[in-house]
Amino acid sequence: MRIAVYAGSFDPLTNGHLWMIQRGLEMFDRLIVAIGNNPSKSYSYSVEERLEMLRASLPASDRLEIDHFNNRYLVDYAKKKNATYILRGIRSPNDYEYERVMRHINADMAPEITTAFLMPPRDVAELSSSMIKSLTGPEGWEETVKRYVPDEVFKVLKKGRY
Repeated sequence: MRIAVYAGSFDPLTNGHLWMIQRGLEMFDRLIVAIGNNPSKSYSYSVEERLEMLRASLPASDRLEIDHFNNRYLVDYAKKKNATYILRGIRSPNDYEYERVMRHINADMAPEITTAFLMPPRDVAELSSSMIKSLTGPEGWEETVKRYVPDEVFKVLKKGRY
């Protein structure tokens, strides 16, 4: 069974994340979408809120698991979950450089785990959680942001905490 982990902060979830998850489900027998929680970072939403946004935005499937991990290397989490793949997205040259280095470090730590890279299409390639948060707030933001996030996430953003 091909099991992959797709990890991120998902603070908040974007349509780019959804694209990655859909492709991951096409590529792997089982996909674990995991919120990585780094205690040295500050987040706009709690782990529970981010888990809820994921659950509300993704269809239930026995091939999809939504989880989180704290203060642990991604490859160690993947090993714990019996995953042999890590799924990562590359949106820009900066992402490529960062992910290239991480792929090699992960391979040093766990050579049995393969990193698979996907490059999202143009309509979602520029999206990031940080960009969504930066677009939220000014007059008329709703029309701009609505197209970039799932409906359930948009409802959370409209509540005004971002």
